[in-house]
Amino acid sequence: MTAVEQRAVVSGVGQSEVGRRLGRDELDLTIEAALAAISDAGLTVADIDGLATYPGGGGAAPGGFAGPGTPVVQDALRLSLNWHRGGMEGPAQLQAVIDAVLAVASGLARHVLVYRTVTESTAQGSGRRQGIGVGAKGIGGAQQWTIPFRAYSAANWLALNVQRHFHEFGTTREQMAQIALNARRNAALNSKAIFREPMSMDDYLSARMITTPLCLFDCDVPCDGSTAVVVSAVEHASAVDHPVARVEAVGTALRGRPSWDQWADTTTMAAVDAAASMWARTDLRPADVDVAELYDGFSWLAMAWLEALGFCGHGESGAFIEGGQRIALDGELPLNTNGGQLSGGRLHGFGFLHEAVLQLRGEAGDRQVAGGPEVAVVANGGGPLAGSMLLTRLG
Repeated sequence: MTAVEQRAVVSGVGQSEVGRRLGRDELDLTIEAALAAISDAGLTVADIDGLATYPGGGGAAPGGFAGPGTPVVQDALRLSLNWHRGGMEGPAQLQAVIDAVLAVASGLARHVLVYRTVTESTAQGSGRRQGIGVGAKGIGGAQQWTIPFRAYSAANWLALNVQRHFHEFGTTREQMAQIALNARRNAALNSKAIFREPMSMDDYLSARMITTPLCLFDCDVPCDGSTAVVVSAVEHASAVDHPVARVEAVGTALRGRPSWDQWADTTTMAAVDAAASMWARTDLRPADVDVAELYDGFSWLAMAWLEALGFCGHGESGAFIEGGQRIALDGELPLNTNGGQLSGGRLHGFGFLHEAVLQLRGEAGDRQVAGGPEVAVVANGGGPLAGSMLLTRLG
């Protein structure tokens, strides 16, 4: 099968300094990552003719969440653009990348810079993480049924789905812990990771409960940082001095209600639709995947993606990850090899794409998966919105 997205490659990746409360301006971080990605792609700023981000432009987003909008970055880099976009709607954070892929595949642009910048840790200051809707004068949409009841976090909303999964399938906290424990082991090998010190099962089980059954270590870690990639026409691959990641297939479907709690089966989420549409666009199968970078805003979301993508059956993710051997760096499906968002830091999904490209290029350093990975899957979101992308090594 030849899908239109196979006309595009991720030719370059770049990442700024990543850390807690860096105190750096969001545009400063963005330009650092952008220039690194452009150079990595063997290009100059003058070659970039497309620009995209998620979500872009601030608006009503919590402090430090949105990053600079595309007009700001276009002006700072003095880009001459044939195509650009910014906004939140679509298959989660991968929307910006998928749109860039389609722009390149259709000929609207040849080299698109895509970035995601967060400064949530600095915005948080010395206090605790700010809840969604706190201080708002009015609440509409689905949140009008949650926030007035002090359900200020996606952790509160998602906990209902996790509890249902535990009830239906006998999933346990000890099983779910393996997502966090695996992430921490991998983060120890990543110099940019926020938390690198060892964590034991006892540490996990004794951690402060946030919203049952999700404890502190089941929740991603706010940080500051920017990640950028360059999406190029496939013909550019031969002009780059390293392998590139070819886009094999993308998953964008949404067939159920875009809701945390009104999904037909609350032991699954939007990931099932995104995954199904991705596999329908390729002849590759789950058994072909060498490394998986799956969204872990909360531990259970990575488990939901394991099921949705067909690495195990529905309800079987607990048993699949039990003991942690299968998802370890030397396991049958190395998972979240950079430490994910639970220990590496909440780069809001783009860190996974950056890591997948490094793994396919054999440039992940101490955390490099052995054997030369040739196929990687990246999945973002998983609540009411989700998107996925299958990448293959080219060159």
